Amino acid sequence: MKINALVRDWENNAKARLTHKEYHLRLQLEDAARIAALAEMYPLRSQEDIISELLSAALDELETSFPYVAGTKVVAQDEMGDPLYEDIGPTPRFVELSQKFMAALKQENKAANS
Repeated sequence: MKINALVRDWENNAKARLTHKEYHLRLQLEDAARIAALAEMYPLRSQEDIISELLSAALDELETSFPYVAGTKVVAQDEMGDPLYEDIGPTPRFVELSQKFMAALKQENKAANS
């Protein structure tokens, strides 16, 4: 999700699946003030919800900002018939590791709900 789509979601009160694992962090004063301001502007959202959703949106944007690095293997052709090369940049590794940790977290959630 893009950061600019968060406000629409906050107004519609969307919720996501959550892990049982909790993360504790300290914020810079300016960031804490901005989170408090958003929580006051969107009272259906807790500060924790806002932090979680901003982090999710930032990670989505980070993933799309990774540079494409063309490998030597052709994986497809574009509409003009030109070859498209596999991405050997950080994106495939990030996706692979994300899937690995998602599977582990799902197992943890499943065990916690049993």
